[in-house]
Amino acid sequence: MSSIRNLIIIGSGPAGYTAAIYAARANLKPLMISGLEVGGQLMTTTEVENYPGFPKGIMGPEMMQHFREQALRFGTEIKDTNVTEVDFKNKPFTVKTADETLQAHAVIVSTGASARWLNLPGELELRTGGKGLTACATCDGFFYRGKEVVVMGGGDSAMEEANFLTKFCTKVTIVNRRNEFRASKIMLQRAKDNPKIALKTPYAIAGYKTGGEGGKIDGVVLEHSETKKKEDFPAAGVFMAIGHIPNTQFLKGQLKTDEGGYILTGPMADGKPTPGTRTSIEGVFACGDCQDHIYRQAVTAAGSGCSAAIDAERWLAKQGLAH
Repeated sequence: MSSIRNLIIIGSGPAGYTAAIYAARANLKPLMISGLEVGGQLMTTTEVENYPGFPKGIMGPEMMQHFREQALRFGTEIKDTNVTEVDFKNKPFTVKTADETLQAHAVIVSTGASARWLNLPGELELRTGGKGLTACATCDGFFYRGKEVVVMGGGDSAMEEANFLTKFCTKVTIVNRRNEFRASKIMLQRAKDNPKIALKTPYAIAGYKTGGEGGKIDGVVLEHSETKKKEDFPAAGVFMAIGHIPNTQFLKGQLKTDEGGYILTGPMADGKPTPGTRTSIEGVFACGDCQDHIYRQAVTAAGSGCSAAIDAERWLAKQGLAH
């Protein structure tokens, strides 16, 4: 087992890389275990237009490469592997990968969240390269101005996504596999009252139709939930809104989470007024989408990564542990 580190950052993406930049500049010599999906969800995002400082936009993978290079510049050590197990009950904390066991005085968890998908044939290819399948209206809605799109889902997120998309799209059809919706009454009514939104139930997306320029989506195959009858439905884009899964399974009860698996931070973690990235374990911090199920934006993730690094640095200094 190697010597005890000041800080291990689990996960990359905007939150993890920003935490690494701040921690490295504070001379904490952080070790980042990036995960095999280096860079997080932005690695499957084509053009990012809403991140400050890039007036002409930037490709998601290119942005994450810039983040990585900046973290490396200040001395962050990066291991591109997955964490398989952690022990936060004993100090120093233990973090295991497939190849080694590591220890640290402090840990930042920034493992993000993954959108739920239908896992239909061709889905992975359509999620990359701007081909019409996405899970973020705030990120990609602008690209569908003047077009008709489909939102898959029946909860509040689906209603929010649909309402937001009407700022750009001529028509938004919400497809839900049941006649009843999980959305709150007020959110459902808001969608019903929007003249640009149509509801199509009980249907589910059974496939994607491509034929647009560059193999882009130009429609979906809908299947009636009861009769199983299928029909083609035109759409220039499909927005998946069937939920997200926080990448916290590896924690196995080590930290307090909500029912959805999102790490509880701040006052929720221990019932006391505490910094926003502190978890239920002293010395363990969390940032980004693994603890944020509300905003889920690159810029808010980066901001929370900054907060986590500052919280960790101050905590280590108070404990006299940084070396």
